[in-house]
Amino acid sequence: MQGKKVYQEQLFNSFQLSERVPVTDFYRRLKESLHLDFLYDLTRGFYGSSGQKSIDPVVFFKLCLVGYLENIISDRKLIEHCSMRLDILYFIGYDIDEELPWHSTISRTRQLFLEELSRLCCAQAY
Repeated sequence: MQGKKVYQEQLFNSFQLSERVPVTDFYRRLKESLHLDFLYDLTRGFYGSSGQKSIDPVVFFKLCLVGYLENIISDRKLIEHCSMRLDILYFIGYDIDEELPWHSTISRTRQLFLEELSRLCCAQAY
């Protein structure tokens, strides 16, 4: 008898992203070896003490890194690409049901501090 798969969306799923990303995956290994907590101190001066919370600087840097590694130059395409890849979602610390930052937020944040941050990171590495 021929089988036929019928998709039925579930309201609740038992799903852990960490279980779906293989231990040999590039972005999983990168997540385990790349420690960017120092970015919080480097970028603190760019943020105010009141108002809406902005994008996490570590998430911003990881998104920029993904764009570089995947050769994606459009912020709109970058967010679209990241939303479709489980390994990248795991790398940047987002779950499958979390909304990624707006593409315009990436652009504005890049304009805000990428040049200064790049200079500071290069100085920190040496």
